[in-house]
Amino acid sequence: MLKLDSNQWNLIYNIFSFGLVSMLACTVYTLVSQQRVLAKYRNALVMSSMVTFIAGYHYMRIFNSFNESSADMTVNVSGAQGSFNEAYRYVDWLLTVPLLLVEVVAVLALAKATSRSLITRLVPASAAMIALGYPGEISSDQNTQVMYGVLSTIPFLYILYVLFVELGKSL
Repeated sequence: MLKLDSNQWNLIYNIFSFGLVSMLACTVYTLVSQQRVLAKYRNALVMSSMVTFIAGYHYMRIFNSFNESSADMTVNVSGAQGSFNEAYRYVDWLLTVPLLLVEVVAVLALAKATSRSLITRLVPASAAMIALGYPGEISSDQNTQVMYGVLSTIPFLYILYVLFVELGKSL
């Protein structure tokens, strides 16, 4: 159990609220703005809308989980029924990180073959990175945390390589 004073609780509550509204406002803005950009960039705006909508939904779930797990300003992080659910972050990242990488490629408006090649390498690597990070997050054993931290770093480094080396060659 994590005990919060009223100022800490209110700060967390307000940050969640602000983040949620910001993401939903960004979703609306990117949807409304589609006609103002060149056609070749509209798919990127649709992906931005998807990312911010998905993130907004998951932050609403995180916000609700925080409220439900901290009614008495004691946040239950034990994993028991009624505890704060951290899995929403990983589900969010599993969906949004690949979309963000696809969006980066889409904005560059590269040749289709080049885009396809980059996307088929970036998306699985990002999914592997997130999937390998989660077991370390939920483990209470430090050796397990380190092992999965190292394992999830491998696809992360590969993503950096593809973005900075391979993508650089395509530009």
